[in-house]
Amino acid sequence: MRAMRNLVVALRDPTSVVALNGEEWSALIAVARAEVLLGTLAHRVAGQLLPPEVEALLNAARIAADHAQVQALWEAEMCASALAPLGVRFVLLKGTAYAAAGLPNADGRQIGDLDILVPRERLDEVEAALRGAGWEWVKDDLYDQGYYRTHMHELPPLIHGTRDRMIDVHHTILPLTARVRPDAAAMVADAIPASEPPFVSSEVETPIGSAPTSAPLDCARGKRDSRQYTLSPTDMVCHCAAHMMADGDLAGGLRNLWDMHCLLSEFDDGGDDFWPVVQARASHHGLWSAMHCAARLAHELYGTAIPDSWRIRGNSDFLFLRCLMARDDWGRETRPLTRLAFYIRSHMLRMPPLMLIRHLWTKWRAR
Repeated sequence: MRAMRNLVVALRDPTSVVALNGEEWSALIAVARAEVLLGTLAHRVAGQLLPPEVEALLNAARIAADHAQVQALWEAEMCASALAPLGVRFVLLKGTAYAAAGLPNADGRQIGDLDILVPRERLDEVEAALRGAGWEWVKDDLYDQGYYRTHMHELPPLIHGTRDRMIDVHHTILPLTARVRPDAAAMVADAIPASEPPFVSSEVETPIGSAPTSAPLDCARGKRDSRQYTLSPTDMVCHCAAHMMADGDLAGGLRNLWDMHCLLSEFDDGGDDFWPVVQARASHHGLWSAMHCAARLAHELYGTAIPDSWRIRGNSDFLFLRCLMARDDWGRETRPLTRLAFYIRSHMLRMPPLMLIRHLWTKWRAR
């Protein structure tokens, strides 16, 4: 677990890496790659005195992450073009939202799928528009289609036929069968226009409808479609907590927790009203427990500044920390029983026991 501790310390204090030897660097890179934090680590330690081979590897990671962000922002533009005739407000979520808003946790963050949130009453129109613009179903199994449409918080995932980029269209942020039911309508209503992030350089000619092959993030800014929004700061923090604590098995937990650390640190202006507003908004969405736990864990690992009243450790915090840090110095998963327990927990949070049994039985028979 030494490499995992070194990763947390490096993100918290980049100067710590100058004391690492070759073996420790190999282990640090292995766990950072496994946790999808290599690009983030590369950005954090930029400017430190590093071994030449490490500097070369991390520079490649920075370039790859920056290119992935350009592709993600381009895909958001393509989505905006497809939905433009509808005049629908759509909200960018997760990595693309962080990049569009220019938030610090976007630095080096590897972005995969495009996640958007739309009003539920416009879902059929959005689906038809995306299908008409070249997106196709990833899952065409009748059971999967029915399960997503009846019980989940999103449409079945779509992938573009030529760009090979996936999009997840959400109408809320947690499954409809989950115990917690956040107010998705309020999230959409209170969303704010996306900023004008670094986008495609004027020197790079990119055919409409295809992803750019290369473009640095410090290139000329491009005007973003006015229908693109991001969640409000408080809702963005709430969604981060929900995604980490109430809708998963902590896979990628260190990265999600880094998001939480960066968001809280960025939005806290030092005034007296920020934390009560966050608590009130999380309570409104039914996410106060998830928010409180995520903030405590971020404080524990990354030193996030939170109020004293938020620092009282919960009885299960040690189990979350045990799961978050469960990798050896080769980046391999360890503590299988702990991981299994969190895997079971994630399914129990998503649906009632009888529904869970039927769902697992159906999926097992299909395989």
